[in-house]
Amino acid sequence: MITTHPPRALWVAFGPRGVVGSIRKDADGYTVTMAGASEITGTYPSMEIAKSALHAKMRPGSDWPRFEEH
Repeated sequence: MITTHPPRALWVAFGPRGVVGSIRKDADGYTVTMAGASEITGTYPSMEIAKSALHAKMRPGSDWPRFEEH
């Protein structure tokens, strides 16, 4: 049986051209999903690591995105 946990928090990452991805906090950690992706990028133990992972998946040379909690 698969158990799903509702997200406890959601942050949306914005670049200069709009949404680039999101980070969801749940019981498993911080899950990164890039905008337009059909699968998650990964789940990480801390918000800072998740932010770095999201930024690493952006186009090389991209500025650090702005994160807004929703």
